[in-house]
Amino acid sequence: MINSRPCLLSVISLLLLGEPAIAADVAAPGVGRGFRDPLVPESIVGADGRGLNVGPIIPPGGLVPVVAAANGAVPDGVTTLPRDLFTSDDFYIDEALWQDKRYFRCNSPLALEAQWGATETAVVGDDPPASAAWGYCDRDYPREEIVSPYRFRTAREHYEALIAETKAHGGPTLHTRETLPDWNGNYRRRYDKRFSWFDGSILQIPTYLSLLTPEYQRHFVQQMYHYGHTNAPQWPGQYCWPEGFLRRFSHYGGIFSHIMLTPEMMQDLRPAADNMITHILFNREFNMSGVVPRLGADVPRWYGESVGFWDGDVLISWTSNIQGWISHGSFEYSNNMQSIEIWSPVADAQGGFRGLRHEVILYDDEVLVDPVRIVHYLDKASELNEGDPYVYLECMRKIFPVNGRAIQLTTGQTIDYTLLDMYDRPWAQIWEKYFEQGMQRPAEESIFDFSK
Repeated sequence: MINSRPCLLSVISLLLLGEPAIAADVAAPGVGRGFRDPLVPESIVGADGRGLNVGPIIPPGGLVPVVAAANGAVPDGVTTLPRDLFTSDDFYIDEALWQDKRYFRCNSPLALEAQWGATETAVVGDDPPASAAWGYCDRDYPREEIVSPYRFRTAREHYEALIAETKAHGGPTLHTRETLPDWNGNYRRRYDKRFSWFDGSILQIPTYLSLLTPEYQRHFVQQMYHYGHTNAPQWPGQYCWPEGFLRRFSHYGGIFSHIMLTPEMMQDLRPAADNMITHILFNREFNMSGVVPRLGADVPRWYGESVGFWDGDVLISWTSNIQGWISHGSFEYSNNMQSIEIWSPVADAQGGFRGLRHEVILYDDEVLVDPVRIVHYLDKASELNEGDPYVYLECMRKIFPVNGRAIQLTTGQTIDYTLLDMYDRPWAQIWEKYFEQGMQRPAEESIFDFSK
């Protein structure tokens, strides 16, 4: 098997990727911010029938798939395993194979999600799932570009160090309406499958698994199996379930951001299949008496609770008290999830305000072996009162799990429906009932006993 380091580009070269040049004039590196941007690979892992193309529009010249071998064929130079995710009838007993990229046919997480054409162009072949396509085994993304470059093991430690550093040079800054940075506006996130590991296109699944504790590795492989093998995704948005905290950063959500600033708080409003609203309250302190730091009642919130402070024109925030959930093809997270986020202004070539660099460090000691980092760029598209108004979403549910698969119902149709425990992995409850009977699931993993 080939296991080479991918060819990488610096973010300075994004102009070559079809994006305007951006001046990454962030604050100088300190105790917990300002580290360089993660490296950007030249291509994705695949298999992906739409290649680098993003969205439903077909580009001039058509699609250029990124597929190493299709329709059950095997790439040159690759020796297959006796069984893999697409041929196995029980992924639990294959745990010893999960660290081998060939078990997933060298597919990235997004590629497994897209094999059957749910979100991209199908590449599962003529005799699915056995005929599923291969990604490129010689492509991967360095783990060290994913984990946090900072020394902190908890969000609290990180936030307190950033406050101490800011106080050492006279901060935090207490902005008035006259001095507040003019960030109000509508933003669009840089949207390319190569820009962030969290999008799931540039890394092999064993690399992804290396970030997770054993329990959450099982959860992630379970999700990948039911994407790639059974073709039974259980995405929260299709059922009008909450989108959850991490959806803000995902490939298929949080692309458009509507930011409103006052001296007291910042509101970050983002649409997906729901309205994702983050309120960062300035110069507030968390109540530390609960299970996790919080502002209100000791009850987790879908998007958490956030405090923040200014260091000049850089905003630093801490989010805690988050409801554990799942996010469209990424890892499941627990109620321990917390984030440190650094929002830094970015200048254009003339020195004017171009947008924001959004650096996010995720902490979850139940799920993550090490804290991980995401860096996004938000380009300002217009003022708040320009263009189409924000469309506040109300999800009208017509899709229900019928025999374990998401089926769109018609008006007047009647079905039998089992009410799921929404706080105990409802997606897994469906998978276990309809697709995992007879599998050798670890006893502690059985969360919904339908035999009673």
